[in-house]
Amino acid sequence: MPPHVLILGGTTEARRLAAELAARPGVRVTTSLAGRVARPGALAGEVRTGGFGGAEGLADWLRAHRVDALVDATHPFAGTITANAARAAAATGVSAVVLRRPGWRAGPGDDWTSVPSLDAAARALPRFGRRVFLSTGRLGLAAFAPLTDRHFVVRSVDPPGPPLPPDAEVILARGPFTVADETELLRAHRIDVLVTKDSGGEATSAKLTAARDLGLPVLVVRRPALPSGVRTAADVPAALTALGLTPG
Repeated sequence: MPPHVLILGGTTEARRLAAELAARPGVRVTTSLAGRVARPGALAGEVRTGGFGGAEGLADWLRAHRVDALVDATHPFAGTITANAARAAAATGVSAVVLRRPGWRAGPGDDWTSVPSLDAAARALPRFGRRVFLSTGRLGLAAFAPLTDRHFVVRSVDPPGPPLPPDAEVILARGPFTVADETELLRAHRIDVLVTKDSGGEATSAKLTAARDLGLPVLVVRRPALPSGVRTAADVPAALTALGLTPG
């Protein structure tokens, strides 16, 4: 049997890693998607969709499918999946690494306020303007639903479900977006404050540059902490090295 690598997540890094592994003779790669995006992009190698049933279910899957290595390349805010992956790897003895892009860092001219959660971001909003650009994805919008005195512009790949803030305008769009795109959006909707998660990476950072150029404040939700003792890689080459493979 060829070495079998299971990748968790549909992030940009997960797709790049899957393509790298699938192109290597003698390596079998399976990418697991949670199924939260209705129209995911194409992926190299085998693909499965749906949950595993917690850490125990994932451990059973690793054994049944003879997985040799597990790469958690989920979104930095997928804390439950990351915790389950760490527990499953420990229970089965499968080699594991968390592929996590570095977080963003404020630079000169940035007006950022760091908050620990979406709930904390919602509580902080009264200190800022009334028109809010929510770039936090379609999950977790319930934190902002009680705010009746703010106008929200919500951008999401798929339509968000309830509850939503009562005064919410939904924009369905898939990135990446350029700085010009983001600047036009912020201006057209007369945005006063941007709320975003610290997802890191360049694919979604243009909004931060646009906010800085326009002098807008940004509420940045911090990432949840990783489980203790997990091995991490900041990019695809580092993940390949962790798997014992030479980066291409």
